[in-house]
Amino acid sequence: MSRRRSGRAPGRVHVIGAGLAGLAAAVELVQRGRTVTVHEATRQAGGRCRSFVDPALDALIDNGNHLLMGANTATFRFLDLVGVPEALAAPAHAVFPFLDLTTGERWTIRPSRGPLPWWVLRAKSRIPGTAPGDYAGVLRMMLAGPKKRVSEITGLHGTMVDRFWEPLTVAVLNTEIEAASARLLGRTLALTFARGEAASRPYMARDGLSPALVDPAVAFLTRLDNDRARFVFNSRLRGLEFGPDGVTALDTTTGLIPLAPEDSVVLAVTAPVAHDLLPDIVPDFAGRPIVNAHFSLPAPAALPEGSPLLGLIGGTGQWLFVRGSIASVTVSAATGLVDEESETIARRIWPEVARALDLGSAPLGAYRIIKEKRATFAQTPANVAARPGPDTPWRNLVLAGDWTDTGLPATIEGAIRSGFTAAGRLG
Repeated sequence: MSRRRSGRAPGRVHVIGAGLAGLAAAVELVQRGRTVTVHEATRQAGGRCRSFVDPALDALIDNGNHLLMGANTATFRFLDLVGVPEALAAPAHAVFPFLDLTTGERWTIRPSRGPLPWWVLRAKSRIPGTAPGDYAGVLRMMLAGPKKRVSEITGLHGTMVDRFWEPLTVAVLNTEIEAASARLLGRTLALTFARGEAASRPYMARDGLSPALVDPAVAFLTRLDNDRARFVFNSRLRGLEFGPDGVTALDTTTGLIPLAPEDSVVLAVTAPVAHDLLPDIVPDFAGRPIVNAHFSLPAPAALPEGSPLLGLIGGTGQWLFVRGSIASVTVSAATGLVDEESETIARRIWPEVARALDLGSAPLGAYRIIKEKRATFAQTPANVAARPGPDTPWRNLVLAGDWTDTGLPATIEGAIRSGFTAAGRLG
């Protein structure tokens, strides 16, 4: 439902932040006939989802590895709107290969075509060391109450924890199983694996996050006619000025921007920035770090069955991604690792990459370590319950971001969905 007052002509919408939440809001708003100005504190769009050319690797890399799923309908709609529906690539069928670095065992999870998980009934399809009954926890997770933590359902030890629940939890929620929200993980399972192979199929950007998601959105908005969309880069929002019922001005590093009575604002910044601006509305969420390690390979490589990722069990790295001659490893919930020196991290993870890709004793080559100390908010039951919705007490101010109450984890899909929702609130 539109929040616009009756009888008032629609004004300009100021979108604060050019991450995916802000870009999605801007794209949806122009689709609805609104004019927008996108304000970005840095010199480029993308936020925490971006690509850049690394001189050491001599390649375009992403700041972090982001996996999308067939169930991510908001992301696919966003790609359709900006004109790049084929920007993501996926294997022909959903496959999730794994390697246990301790034992050397390899296996692949292949979700069933329909919602019934027939694959768990076949010994060759299951995770080694598990029985069909071990997977009953999936249903319990989907039925979890709002205060339940993942470990309360799974326990902290055992083959299913080591080879399924822990890697899944840290990948989806970027939070350790001792603290992570069972309900939020259960919702993810209900949208993906519980719906079968197509919903579970993993997608990756063909050429990088910026070429797939960010650059097309910027190009789509900037080529519109009649001043329908503008970008203002290197302009950080320092504060909001309020009147009796709404925002009246934006205090930015490039000057004070008065708002007309019919203008509106979408605040699509990170959770820490939103808390600084609106401390009574946005909680001071604790964060969780992610470390991404990018390595140059001696030659181009590929993962089993065309999969975009390989799960690593029993090591430092958790998920290995390969694009040509660049291997990238993600370590989520990396609270202990994030403070170590980059060389230490690289030398710890490289042997795992070499083993996973059968590179023998290949020496460590060029690498790049990227640390996001507050990559997402800690997705605990308390924090999930405290997520604000899009609406605020002011008629012309709405919130967007993966930290808002989207019903999803803090992911690309959640960010895009939040942007669409915020735009819908303004009409």
